Amino acid sequence: MDNRQTLSMFAQGTNAHRSSRVSSTMTSMNDDHQDLEINGFNNFGQEDLHRQYRSSRLNSLRFLPDNILLAVFSYLTPLDLIHCTHVCHRWHQLVSHHSNLWQRLYLRPDSSNGNSGAVHVRRLDIFLHAIATRFNLSLLYIDLPIELITTEVLRELANRCPNLEYLTLDFSSAMQLHDFSDLNEFPCNLKRLCICLSEVIFLEGFMRRIYSFLSSLHTLHIVGTLEKSSLTSTTAPEETDNYETINISKIKANAPNLRIINLYGVAFVDDNHIEAIASGCIHLECLALNFCTKVIGTSFKNLMNRCRKLTCLLLQNTGIQDEPIMAVNWSTTQLTELDISSTDLNEQALLHFFSSVPNLTYLAVPYCDGFTDEVLDLLITRGVLNTCRALDFSNTVNLSLESVHRFLTSYTNISNRLEALSYTGNVGINEQFWTDAIRFLRRIKILIIGTAHSWFKQVTRRIHIDQILESCAVNCPHLRRLEIQWDPETLRLSENSSKFIDHLRIRCTHLTSFVLSDGPYYEGAKANFERAERHGVVRTITMYQTSIVGALNFYNELRFN
Repeated sequence: MDNRQTLSMFAQGTNAHRSSRVSSTMTSMNDDHQDLEINGFNNFGQEDLHRQYRSSRLNSLRFLPDNILLAVFSYLTPLDLIHCTHVCHRWHQLVSHHSNLWQRLYLRPDSSNGNSGAVHVRRLDIFLHAIATRFNLSLLYIDLPIELITTEVLRELANRCPNLEYLTLDFSSAMQLHDFSDLNEFPCNLKRLCICLSEVIFLEGFMRRIYSFLSSLHTLHIVGTLEKSSLTSTTAPEETDNYETINISKIKANAPNLRIINLYGVAFVDDNHIEAIASGCIHLECLALNFCTKVIGTSFKNLMNRCRKLTCLLLQNTGIQDEPIMAVNWSTTQLTELDISSTDLNEQALLHFFSSVPNLTYLAVPYCDGFTDEVLDLLITRGVLNTCRALDFSNTVNLSLESVHRFLTSYTNISNRLEALSYTGNVGINEQFWTDAIRFLRRIKILIIGTAHSWFKQVTRRIHIDQILESCAVNCPHLRRLEIQWDPETLRLSENSSKFIDHLRIRCTHLTSFVLSDGPYYEGAKANFERAERHGVVRTITMYQTSIVGALNFYNELRFN
């Protein structure tokens, strides 16, 4: 079976339709050459004819050299590469015989919702053959859905892909596992492993076969089912059984070199698991426990004492309590990045915490009612934020507008350093607040402002959006992501609004995402950018959400799924 058939056997979707469309395009190019040659004698001289013919040859893809085509192919997804193999024999040869094009392979159906280009495997035997002949040495990343997590596939990856670094095993839709009693081989050079848990499947039988191969891991993602359970469960949270479907303690014991651990939404994780991690992961630098609601913080004292390299602690929507946090001597730690979003820490606990914590480069406190004016004043007085690059003060109901305004406009040694800022949810903010503050955000790259659902929160005045855009255009040359959350009923426009959108588009050349509420202003801004061939920049809040997490030092390592 030739390579073309091998690829086409596991291509997803409408391969024939797309290939016919591309083929027709190529045919039309050839027809253009013929039409030019026939009509040329009637309308042009001989010299004009040759000039036009040479120009047409240069505009045809089939006259591009191989290295240029390969450079173009390197930007395509695996699914697009498979479609390219149906265009012509030359493209098929190029795609099939250059394995460096196949460094990442996305095989889960959910991946097709994004820009990754997921490939659907229809026949396992063809896929196994492709691992051996097509991907082999170049494959760096692969994600496997439950139907492909088999002994045969894992054995082929272990034997044929020695450079594989990132493996995702998605058990989330599993109702039962394959038989792994014969699994004696597993990729042994992995740097990152992501395991998506199932609600009902216990993975100990599978994990027992692979523990010995995990010693090279630097990054571990375990994605829980908390969000899925909260959507489907009809019982009260305290009545829901959270099964320990994977043994985190044993993983820790067999992966001593872990630097980054992300336990996202794992409902059964509590402080005992954090104690186990602290006892064996002395190289730990980043611990993310977002949506691990059973973690209350009693393990943090041992964690910070034993993991001396820990600099990033993400605790969004955890159950951390005041007393355990106050029992830790934070002054001896290396902590620089902290997220305590949606936690119940009170003002006293935060004052105690920030009175001893070292300087922070990243701080996120949205929906944290204990974050008050006194806490912000303490941070400023102690100089904790002097080196800060990213701040999120959104929806802090006990933090006054005047304190934030003074912070951004008076302490310019801090605001001039900020690269990411989010301050939303305060109905008292007007355009004057932001035109005053944006003047000092010279290095800002991510900016999130406004109040979503302003009609519900009873905003008393409308916001003049043109002044804010003009201030961004003049003062923020490095701006990459801008989100304005006010709804159309709150925004006030002028007849020259398109001119201010022009200024933002022309001066903020790095802008890749401009998120607005759906409405007339969104449509106008979108049309403005698209006329300048900057498609996909203007987006709607119903589909996109901007965050400051991109400013984390470990952002690339923390990305999963």
